[in-house]
Amino acid sequence: MVHLELNGTWRLTSPQRPDIDIAMTLPGDNVTALLQADLIPNPYLADNEAKVRWIEECEWYLSRQFEVDSAIYSAKHVWLTLTRVDTLATFYINGEQAFQCSNMFAQQRVDIKPFLKQGSNTIRVEFARVDLEGLERAKTLPFPIPSAMGNNQIPHMNLIRKTQCHSGWDWGICLMVSGIYDPIQIDVISDVWLKGFSTDQQWQADGSVIVTALVEVESDHHPHEVSVDLNGERQTIQIQGSGHYPCQFHIRQPQRWWPAGYGESYLYPISVCCAEQTLSRKIGLRQLHLNNQTDQHGSAMEFVVNGIPINAKGANWIPVDAMPGRESEKRYRDLLQSAVDANMNMIRVWGGGQYESDTFYNLCDELGLLVWQDMMFACSLYPSDDGFLKEVEQELRFQIPRLKEHPSIALWCGDNEVIGAIGWYDESKHNKVKYTVNYDRLNRMIEQVIGQQDDSRRFWPSSPCNGELDFGDAWHDDSKGDMHFWDVWHSGKSFTAYLDVKPRFCSEFGFQSWPSFAEVKQFVPEHDWNVTSATFEQHQKNPRGNSIITEMFTRYYRFPTGFEQMLYLSQVQQAMAIKTACDHWRAISPVCRGMLYWQLNDNWPVSSWSSLEYSGRWKQLHYHTKRFFAPQYLVFSEHTGKLSLHLLNDGKQSVTVNAQLQWVDWQGNVKQQWSIEHTALPDSNVVVWLLDDEFKTLDLKSGFFYVESHGAQTRISNTWFSTHELKTLPMEKANIEVSIVDRQITLVADKPAFFVHLECDTAGRFDDSSFTLLANQPLTITFLGEDLAAMADSLRVYHLMH
Repeated sequence: MVHLELNGTWRLTSPQRPDIDIAMTLPGDNVTALLQADLIPNPYLADNEAKVRWIEECEWYLSRQFEVDSAIYSAKHVWLTLTRVDTLATFYINGEQAFQCSNMFAQQRVDIKPFLKQGSNTIRVEFARVDLEGLERAKTLPFPIPSAMGNNQIPHMNLIRKTQCHSGWDWGICLMVSGIYDPIQIDVISDVWLKGFSTDQQWQADGSVIVTALVEVESDHHPHEVSVDLNGERQTIQIQGSGHYPCQFHIRQPQRWWPAGYGESYLYPISVCCAEQTLSRKIGLRQLHLNNQTDQHGSAMEFVVNGIPINAKGANWIPVDAMPGRESEKRYRDLLQSAVDANMNMIRVWGGGQYESDTFYNLCDELGLLVWQDMMFACSLYPSDDGFLKEVEQELRFQIPRLKEHPSIALWCGDNEVIGAIGWYDESKHNKVKYTVNYDRLNRMIEQVIGQQDDSRRFWPSSPCNGELDFGDAWHDDSKGDMHFWDVWHSGKSFTAYLDVKPRFCSEFGFQSWPSFAEVKQFVPEHDWNVTSATFEQHQKNPRGNSIITEMFTRYYRFPTGFEQMLYLSQVQQAMAIKTACDHWRAISPVCRGMLYWQLNDNWPVSSWSSLEYSGRWKQLHYHTKRFFAPQYLVFSEHTGKLSLHLLNDGKQSVTVNAQLQWVDWQGNVKQQWSIEHTALPDSNVVVWLLDDEFKTLDLKSGFFYVESHGAQTRISNTWFSTHELKTLPMEKANIEVSIVDRQITLVADKPAFFVHLECDTAGRFDDSSFTLLANQPLTITFLGEDLAAMADSLRVYHLMH
């Protein structure tokens, strides 16, 4: 097959900076290239962000030469296909303007044959300034469209179809990258072009499924043969002329695709061949719907997969890196594997980022992670004029057919918090009808176009919302829809506020922490190891973030004694906030069928709500998540008015659990204990223990409850304190002995120790951390990393009374 390659090395220049002429690799971005050429300091280190802001004030040009041989030159068509072109780009081939791009989320597909010549050719891409284009577009609007300037550092980004968080967020660096982030595809066509294919599943009453493959070809009028392979069967299609050609496969005993924790995420390879062209992917066979039926609590918000209600457990996803050139399959896999390892089964692709790369969705398919997919609108208002609607329609007609092939995609959501944003800005607050109509015009168009592309999934207008055409307060209505619950972080309420709501599905809630000491060492110089230093504050994008963290310390904990202890305690606090919410919402299941905390990952080293640091290191929250999202879990709750212990089983099979519950004093003496044996039915929540009335005579502050169960492969544990205000409890100061043999770390404490957390400066995590360590009961932890010597040399063991 004739081949033309445009990926690889280009030259990067700028008319504003004639001194710059450097190599840049595509796929990639200009900031990464400048950094690799040592022309800028690392934007992520110290306070360097301000030192690279000049980049956004330049235009950037990419150019390269390429050869066209006689075989390519004699072809009928040379199709250039581009995705994730960021953003305002004009393409010139041999000095002639070939096409323009203005939407990072749309696909560009152009026949460049008319611009080519035999021999040496040149291609140049000119990237225009996004900030200036935003200003110009704002001038032509019929009425102002306010944007989230609390997050964005550059105005009018909401008018440009570019990743919104490139201009900063309350966790994000302002880094106005440009470039091309997906591989450039060239198809040299003489007679027939295999353009693509889609699949459709029709499930039968007998449990079999008919898979229809619809193959799109562009062809001359000569006969050609297309072969389609699926499930060990090959079908051939005779084609003559351009069009869509179907073929069907009847799979009588399909292996179904299941979310993580519910079964195997089985995938079927499918390939389509024509002439020398082959297209292939993997598909998952599964049934899915969103149950919104009315019930005694209001109306449900429940994903049902293959007839089984799913307890959705996961987190919100932001782009992997503020420099897209640093994306890699390894980083995607590490982050998503960490999600699965923490017992997550759903990821929400947040609307202020990007429709993710194929790598992301392929991994979600493989790992069994359901995807709540926002469209790319977040926290601002957006235009609804014809030009903007046309741009959005263009992106949707590319993105929805691309993504609907993935079994992981569970929901199409119109936006993030845009209904709510109508009530945030002076312009819209004082003219609510106009801005609501403006919103509805855009949102209805999104719904209509998505429905045309994919009628197999539900469209959900916005997150949060209470349902179609319901513009009510979804932040606080816990009878229906999905909720974003931010009263604890943004409103300063106590952790107990989580216990006052019973959401049907909470798709956003979060609490910040500072990075770990190991992470801080990577980007903060030692002289700035202070939470109010200039460098540290540069890496805190929430204006009140450090104040909220510190003020919460004073409510709940004895104040930490130094910088390192402050970092550690901030992560204890974050873990306790999210655990309080998740424990409660799991204890009331099936009222609540979903909890996706904010947020899974960081796109640069920063103080944030994430449970995985920029390096991929697990924060304490992520270790706790592994426990409180476990398919089988023992959780303490007081929501019925009396302290009770619930056994939860999210699985499809019954599970027998044998557990020991202990009441332990602060010296480590076991004052009372109970043996609990119970068989938990599938999808069940049952009370297995209640606090005796006689226990009321005891001072609950004189100790703590600890429950532990050892299964064939799993260990379930949980700890209950009589108050969130741990500073009021007379805990003893524990001493912990640490011994290391290879990758095994054994810990022994002379008194009970809480939030015992292991940290080291090398890559790798531990099989458990941030746990309760009972007195005189050795516990061995395994280091899951490569450099054992570096781990042993840098290991630090923290605990609450350290």
